[in-house]
Amino acid sequence: MLFDGKIAIVTGASSGIGLATTLALVAEGCRVLAVGRSADALSTLRSQAGANVEVFPADVSDATSGALIVRAALERFGRLDCVLPNAGIYAGGDLVDTPVELIAQVVATNVTGVFTLVRAALPHLVDQGSGDILVTSSVAGHQDIHWEPVYSATKHAVQSFVHSVRRQAAATGVRVGAIAPGVVLNPLWGVVHGSPEEQRQVDAGTGIRSSDVAEAIVFMLSRPRHVVVRDLVLLPSAQEL
Repeated sequence: MLFDGKIAIVTGASSGIGLATTLALVAEGCRVLAVGRSADALSTLRSQAGANVEVFPADVSDATSGALIVRAALERFGRLDCVLPNAGIYAGGDLVDTPVELIAQVVATNVTGVFTLVRAALPHLVDQGSGDILVTSSVAGHQDIHWEPVYSATKHAVQSFVHSVRRQAAATGVRVGAIAPGVVLNPLWGVVHGSPEEQRQVDAGTGIRSSDVAEAIVFMLSRPRHVVVRDLVLLPSAQEL
């Protein structure tokens, strides 16, 4: 088992990439603090994943949540090895049609939620001389996508954050990286896991499953300690961007 005894925090764990990643890490022996906004969905995850998952309902758009999440992980497990800031929300369309309240919420979740969680966790990882921070970014953080300017801008911010914090932590034993998926077939796009529509898009190469992303995350985290995968862009084979 790749991560036997390791402790991880996964935000956005109640659905999509976060759910698939939590299950993949548990399957490899990791113990996970699963964070999400829906207490009911987290309870379902806890029943599915078993004793190696503890749940912590929280909204990462609240800037105080990062410290509370890290404290909960340390109190429940006694240590921390992996931090996966994965929670995110989407806003697409023309900027002038995007409500200012939605802009604020996307920035608070996708940017502030990442920054504050990493800020809270990093001192603990540095003190022990090891650990991983792996942020869920997007291909939209590598290209300027004009039909989703707010979302794309937040993911560009995440990419800059990952690259600069990685350099700050380079000599500490803490690895910092990002995974940047393209189209992931999940409820955000109205696609139900296991549905015929999901299979149709997978076969057509127009989308990938959350489990595909989770497998890539396991790969990144399982590299030898002298290796860091700083960026991994994971696309459906037929996606042009």
